[in-house]
This record gives sequence, structure tokens and C-alpha cells, in this order.
Amino acid sequence: MVATNRIEVKKTYKLFINGAFPRSESGRVFEVHSKKGEFIANPCLASRKDLRDSVTAARAAQHGWAKATAYNRGQILYRIAEMLEGRAEQCAAEISTTTAITPLKAQSMVSEAIDRWVWYAGWSDKLSAVTGATNPVAGPYYNFTIPEPLGVVVVTASDSFIDFIDAIAAAVVSGNSVIALVDGGLSVPAMTFAEVLATSDLPAGVINILTGSLDELAPWAASHMDVDGFDISAISKKKRAELKVAGAENLKRIYIADGKLTPSRILAFMEQKTVWHTIGV
Repeated sequence: MVATNRIEVKKTYKLFINGAFPRSESGRVFEVHSKKGEFIANPCLASRKDLRDSVTAARAAQHGWAKATAYNRGQILYRIAEMLEGRAEQCAAEISTTTAITPLKAQSMVSEAIDRWVWYAGWSDKLSAVTGATNPVAGPYYNFTIPEPLGVVVVTASDSFIDFIDAIAAAVVSGNSVIALVDGGLSVPAMTFAEVLATSDLPAGVINILTGSLDELAPWAASHMDVDGFDISAISKKKRAELKVAGAENLKRIYIADGKLTPSRILAFMEQKTVWHTIGV
């Protein structure tokens, strides 16, 4: 006999670090409410140590991810899009519940986010052809320019799921590892996306997701000496200057998106390496 009255099993929202779902070491959480003021969830409020652990995981994973073939990275990113397609209805429901976006608009937003992920995946094996070059030089040499990933990149996300996907995909497709900082109602669909990553072929540590307060986490990310790049697009204009100053200590690459869907967001977190080679006689 099936019981008609039962206690609903509430979902516990954790962080996503190194392919696992740990609680914040601080034990802190924050409340997410629906647009009607109803309680939805208690995502973790990530701490400074959580950020340090994420950077450590990202650094350990970055070399292997960068050494993977561009084709392999593209296939893994495409697999993530496939997995997200299967969770599209859930993501749309979470977005419409925790924000002012209508259910129909939320469905459209998730569909576009999936298309964006596929678009970025398609760039993985084209970056060298588009941005690399054989340079004309005087003398018996070959001179090549080869694009390479920057390293460990921290990205921020506003309440837009599309911005969240853009920020992560643009940094990870070239071989960087990523720590995404998310706050507000986006924390709920962001952790659903973390579950997508955990069940895909993505190596542990390549993408890490921390929910919490951008005001708290961003200054620590900007001053962290093992972070190579920082996408501060979701940070308020009033607070960007102090992050740029903090990031200058280790010449951190600071980037602000212009809202256009172009490869420039990918190239913002890449280096151009020039190689000289003598011509054999």
C-alpha cells in the first residue's frame, strides 16, 4: 500500500569542488526565496578556505585539461550540453521560481544557454587555426604564434543563467580551469548545472562552483596569488577598481565582458606564445 501522506525530501545544496559536493567548511548557509517570498533552499555560503580549496583543485586539474586534444575538449563540452538538455525543464523551473522571469522566458533562456554551450564547444579545435600564425621574419628562421590557455580563471555570474554559462564556457574551452562564483537566486540552477558536470566526462577540478556572496568572495579571488585571470563582469562598477588593484600584484588578467557573443571572450583568457625555429640547411 502506497502512503498518501509523506514528508517531502528536501534537496541539500552544497558546493562543487574538485568533482565532489562538500559543505562549506564554515557551515554557513543563506536563504533563497521565491518571487512570492516563499522559502526555496539554503545554499552554502562559501568561505575563504572554500575558495582556496577550489583554486588548489583547479591548479591540479589545469595541466591535464590543457594537454588534452582540442577535439577531446570539444567532445566533453558537447557532452555537457547533452546532459544539460536532459535537465532543461528542471533548470527552467528553478529559474522561474527564484527570479522574476516567467516560466516561458526561463525555458527560452535555458535553451539559449544550451545553444551557447554548443557554440563554445565548437571553438575548441578552431582556436589555433583562427588565432595562430606563421610570421614573416628576416633571417633563416620559422616564426610561429601559438595560442595557449592562461591557467586558473575565476569567473562571476549575475542572476542570468546565460551569463553564467557564457562566463564558464568561454574560459574553459581553451584549456583553462575555472572557479565560478555565484550568488542570489542563480545559486539553485547553478548547482543543478554542477550535477550535470559531475555526471559528464569532465575531469574533476576543471570547473568548480562556489555559491555565496560576491562581495565577500571577489576580493579574496582578486588577491589570490595562484589565480591567473578574473572575469569580473558580474561585479558592480563601484567595486571593480579595488579588484583591479588587488589583482595587479601578480599581474592577474582582469576582464569585463561587453555582452557580445564573439570569440574575444575566449581569447581574453589565452596567451599567444611565439616560437622561433631555425631552418635546416
